[in-house]
Amino acid sequence: MGTLEEVQEATTRVAGEAGPAVVGIGQGWGLGSGVVIAAGLVLTNAHNIHGDEVAITFADGRTVGGHLAGVDVDGDLAVVRADTEGVTPVAWSPEDAAPALGRVVFGLANPGGRGLRVTLGLVSAVGRAFQGPRGRRVTGTVEHTAPLVRGSSGGPIVDLEGRFVGLNTNRLGEGFYAAIPADAELKARVDALSRGESPTRRHLGIALAPGRAARQLRRSVGLPDRDGLLVRAVEPDSPAGRAGVRQGDLIVEAAGRAVARVDDLYQALDGLGDDASLPLSIVRGADELSLSVTFAAGAAREEGTA
Repeated sequence: MGTLEEVQEATTRVAGEAGPAVVGIGQGWGLGSGVVIAAGLVLTNAHNIHGDEVAITFADGRTVGGHLAGVDVDGDLAVVRADTEGVTPVAWSPEDAAPALGRVVFGLANPGGRGLRVTLGLVSAVGRAFQGPRGRRVTGTVEHTAPLVRGSSGGPIVDLEGRFVGLNTNRLGEGFYAAIPADAELKARVDALSRGESPTRRHLGIALAPGRAARQLRRSVGLPDRDGLLVRAVEPDSPAGRAGVRQGDLIVEAAGRAVARVDDLYQALDGLGDDASLPLSIVRGADELSLSVTFAAGAAREEGTA
């Protein structure tokens, strides 16, 4: 058998074995994909979910209503409970078979329920990282070259045997996609989400622009360059809002440490004790101010901005 025939046979086999477990999330282009990982459970990306009720479309065109079981916005994962009767869940790859550089993978997707897509690629890098939906870094991801259309996030990459090796999460541009490896850590996180255990983290209630944008804006109005994060918006009655943070402020320090990247701010937040407040140094125009953000009971949350 020639090489092309072998590729054709492998693609057909993968489509037949893993394809029925790949679902559409929502309806229409620009939404997302997901994968049945166990009876009654669908795994997808958090950024595909808009509310507790979710439309799930199977490869045969059947659509059912699903309900959000658990979500990790910063990790970009969500588990949805739905009637998956008649669908065989995707088989997980063995834990000792982590995606390695050069490994052949197939990307599968069902964008918004518009039909199954299967593409072929290679693992082009491992141990990669990217910014999640709220700016926290998602680390340890796998980069691959299987071309995927818009709406493919939340679908799986699988190996030559059709086994689940990663969850497509972020389009990197230049034809590459990042996937969260389907390893023991992901299994544990998915199990927790399936039980309704959504992680909660401290919430400032601000939308941020990166340092580069902040410097450009300050230059445009004749202000000196400063490293920091520009506050683009502040949620009403949020911890940051109650502390006096305003749109247009430049956060230059958090907990006494310089802030040049979003990672720096999240590191300061994550390092606080249970009842600690977060000291912020901000620049407002040409003035420097010190503010203290306090977190009332229940301030930790999983939706919204940083």
